[in-house]
Amino acid sequence: MSEKNALAVSIGVLGAVAVLLTGALLTVPVWVVFLAWASFFVLGGGTGGLPRSVASNLAGLLIAALALLASGAPGMGLVGTAVAVGVGSAAMVQASRLRLLPVIPAIVVGFASTVGTVAVTGRAVTFAGVANPVLVAAVALVLGGVFGIASETLAGVLTRSPAPSPASAPAPAPAPSPAPAPSPKERSA
Repeated sequence: MSEKNALAVSIGVLGAVAVLLTGALLTVPVWVVFLAWASFFVLGGGTGGLPRSVASNLAGLLIAALALLASGAPGMGLVGTAVAVGVGSAAMVQASRLRLLPVIPAIVVGFASTVGTVAVTGRAVTFAGVANPVLVAAVALVLGGVFGIASETLAGVLTRSPAPSPASAPAPAPAPSPAPAPSPKERSA
């Protein structure tokens, strides 16, 4: 199977699993899982892409949580919120100077996913409990990275050619036949 077809099958099957998992077992936003999954591939995939993607996403999450916390302070209003988001945006760019966080859009995925999760749940970043939107977004971001590596691994399995079975293996080439014996005339010459 070609790499693209294998990846299509892998992501298709695991995408369905992600929807079932987030709809029935782990109630985290599936769209955050998919964004983090994409981030995994943007950062090169593999065992190197996974830690960079998760770290970048979580860095964005942390910056967003701080920006939202600041914007919720008394008297902040729209202008204060705009300033907090502006400072957070600048912080995301500065964070990309770190070797582990090289791709700004992967950091933005974490930031936007956190802000979106806060908006969708209607809960503040200070909400106490397992339904805290920052915690919910963090679980979804890590889960997206796990789905990324799983889909890449499954695609790799689907592209491998199976070893030939003995029945389908090509027959060995016949051994060369011995040289004909010289004729009596050739022997006497």
